[in-house]
Amino acid sequence: MRPPELKVPPVLLAAVSAGGMWVLARAADGLTVALPCGKVLAAVLGAAGIGVASLGVATFRRARTTVNPINPDAASSLVTEGIYRYSRNPMYLGIVLALLGWAAFLANVAALAVVPVFVVWMNAFQIAPEERALAAKFGAAFSGYREKVRRWI
Repeated sequence: MRPPELKVPPVLLAAVSAGGMWVLARAADGLTVALPCGKVLAAVLGAAGIGVASLGVATFRRARTTVNPINPDAASSLVTEGIYRYSRNPMYLGIVLALLGWAAFLANVAALAVVPVFVVWMNAFQIAPEERALAAKFGAAFSGYREKVRRWI
């Protein structure tokens, strides 16, 4: 059986993760915790996530390259400016921040446990294949970029 590399769109995976977090929070209501300023924290993390992901998308659009994560071979340029100076994957980082905000809103430890699962999935089945494709396409330029900029933050 082939691994599910580049098969699940990250936005769909994020939506499934968020739904799973909600189900877990309801099923494990004994793991609900009192978060001081939890709703404020949720709003800040959610807004930060949307902002970071939006900056990533806008930078790709300015560079006139694809934002389609299922086909990294279609990339027309290696984007290294803007928010990409700080993270190789700001769109995915934004999703993680938004999921952390959702976990804060739900205030449930079981819901929070979904976030690392999302990160592990993304590293294995989305980011690693993307990086192989970018290395094949952009060679030394991508290798240099990968050495300078961290995968997440």
